[in-house]
This record gives sequence, structure tokens and C-alpha cells, in this order.
Amino acid sequence: MRDFTVEIYKELLQALKAAGYTFQTFSQYLQVPAEKSIMLRHDVDDRKLHSLAFARIQHSMGIVGTYYFRMVPESFDERVIREIEELGHEIGYHYEDMDFAQGNPEKAIELFDQHLGKLRSVAEVSTICMHGSPRSKYDNKDVWKFYDYKSYEIIGEPYFDLDFDEVFYLTDTGRRWDGHKVSVRDKVNQSFDLNFHHTSEIINALKAGGMPDKIMFNFHPQRWTDNYKLWMREKYIQKIKNMIKYFVILMR
Repeated sequence: MRDFTVEIYKELLQALKAAGYTFQTFSQYLQVPAEKSIMLRHDVDDRKLHSLAFARIQHSMGIVGTYYFRMVPESFDERVIREIEELGHEIGYHYEDMDFAQGNPEKAIELFDQHLGKLRSVAEVSTICMHGSPRSKYDNKDVWKFYDYKSYEIIGEPYFDLDFDEVFYLTDTGRRWDGHKVSVRDKVNQSFDLNFHHTSEIINALKAGGMPDKIMFNFHPQRWTDNYKLWMREKYIQKIKNMIKYFVILMR
């Protein structure tokens, strides 16, 4: 079976439901965490209609998730953002303002303020999440060395406000679930001795009852498709990206 298809994504959601998890948005978890909680985080980096399709699938299954939008045409779309929020999902800002500002924190916070305001003119926003910007030498989280996002009525940022010794973090970065070796910034320190490569392995672990009680998934919906030509294109482009990122990591 091909991985990273919409079909296997649905199977994953069904397995999570069958395992008895409570689905929470990131903001819901921060305020009242469930004992057995799943957070579905989506970084809307590209192909925003794929994210809309994910949001519709989740809504049809009675599931909520969190969607982080960038300030680029490939991501930001008022119609898409409004529909996803109307489906009951959380909207957040996928910030990359240190990259936009070429590392200048004063310019970065000005851009952050402008971009957050633009997104809030479309939807309610109470959480943010950095965009990894793997080709950039700037870490977007570094802006918070100089400023406090909570002064903008933001209640959380996953990389700062989750205890990853308590919450198991799984990301499809690199188009694989064990892509930490080819991830420039989307990685965390955690104590869980679990490792998965294929989505089917996660599904099997859920069925066997071998998963932690609290999990955050990070999806990049542009990678997930049933269209064979697009699936093949994404597969081989990602292989090239992974090679480049691997050498970037070595150089740094």
C-alpha cells in the first residue's frame, strides 16, 4: 500500500478514534488537557486546498484539528481559512518573520504584528507555530529571545509550550515519520522510545494499544494525495529535498 495518501490518512484517523483518544485543538489542550489526547496540527505550507480537504474529512468524522497558515500565496487564502474555521477547527499563524526580516528582530516583530493582524481579520487566532524555513539561516523562533508572544494575546507556541516528555511528537517532515535526520528545525527532544517510518506502523501500534496517552501529530497536507502522478512527483522531489537538508545540517 502506498503511504501518504488520503486513503491511509483516513485509516489513521479511524484508528485514533477506535483507540479512544479525545481530539483537541492545540488551544483546547493548553486550557483543559484531556487524559488521553490527540492534537492534529497541520502546517499549511503549500497546496492549501489539500488542507481544506483534510479539514472536511475531519469534520465528517467529528474530529477537530489546528491549521497554521503562512503569509504567502501558496498558503494564505481568506476563503479557505474561513471555511476551515467554520468547520470547527482552530486557525493559527505559521510565522516566519525572522526569515522575512533577514534576521533583524525589530523588523521581524513589526512584520509579525502586521501579519497576525491580517490573519485575525479573517479568523480568531490564539496560538502560533514557527515555520522551519529550512533553506534559511535564520531560526524564526529566535524573535522570542527579544519579545514575548503572550503580549499579543497568544496563549501558546508548540515548541515552547508543550512538554515533549509528556506529549509524544510525530511529524511527517521529510515525508516520513522518522525524518529527524533530514529535518533542519522541526524536531524536539523527547523521552519516548518509539520510532516509526510508515503510517501503517503507527496504525498497527494504535491497534495493539502501544501508543502514549498524549500525542501531537504534525501533518503537511501538501504531501498527502491519492493522485498517482502528484504522489510520485512529491515522493521524488522530497527525496531531493531530504538530501539537500541533510547536507545543510552537516554544514551547520
